[in-house]
Amino acid sequence: MIVEVDGVSTHASTGGVPLEGDAQVVLFLHGAGMDSTVWQLQTRYFAHRGLRSVAVDLPAHGRSEGTALESVEDMAEWVARFMAAAGFSRAHVVGHSMGTFIALELARRHPLLVASLTLCGTATRMPVHPDLLAAAEHDLPAAAALMAAWGHAQPAHIGGNPTPGLWMLGGAQALVERSAPGVLATDFRACMAYGDAPIAAAAVTCPCTVIVGLGDKMTPPKAGLALAAAVPGVMVIELPGTGHQMMTEAPRAVQRAIAATIATRRP
Repeated sequence: MIVEVDGVSTHASTGGVPLEGDAQVVLFLHGAGMDSTVWQLQTRYFAHRGLRSVAVDLPAHGRSEGTALESVEDMAEWVARFMAAAGFSRAHVVGHSMGTFIALELARRHPLLVASLTLCGTATRMPVHPDLLAAAEHDLPAAAALMAAWGHAQPAHIGGNPTPGLWMLGGAQALVERSAPGVLATDFRACMAYGDAPIAAAAVTCPCTVIVGLGDKMTPPKAGLALAAAVPGVMVIELPGTGHQMMTEAPRAVQRAIAATIATRRP
């Protein structure tokens, strides 16, 4: 699906099903240096089960044009404009990593747009390791390699892909390597600068689930649990043997968690 946001061509994946009808929308937000393809298992799953799936490429990511936005606040406002351009006014919002900050800020600024939140790989703050930040700022392949290695728990390092024949670490590395110059570093700086996650979390009024990978080295479990503790009525799901890339490491568990969150209250 292609829509124009602020006069710029924006791409979103819909799980192979046209975005038609009046079914509920599940909106997926990706993390730093990534794009909508990280959600391909989830978008297809929900699109073929009576919901409308929308995984959007943020500006300058994936197949979307434009310039990478420099703050989480700007990204949240952009998502609100994307929703209007795409023709839906309310969604169950699912975010990963940087996408969790965007989702929280969207719910804080525009609570009527958000029917529920599912936050995958989140934290109260998201500092970036100096080696990773330096590699990203110089557009070095090492940045993608570090993200792939640190983003997966041990089982993914020795195989174990739930989709036979695919290499999880190699796929994640290739995804980050194909991002446009400067995009990853811009995303990292936005994550590092955002300090309002606990405040936004405390303001959440919709059903919310926080999914924690117990092998997550990028947003460690204690950081995810600390963020969850700020959310009123939160549901927490801990996934053993799973790291930061839980959507591909444990897709069925993530899908069940999203479905449970959606079922908590119908908009």
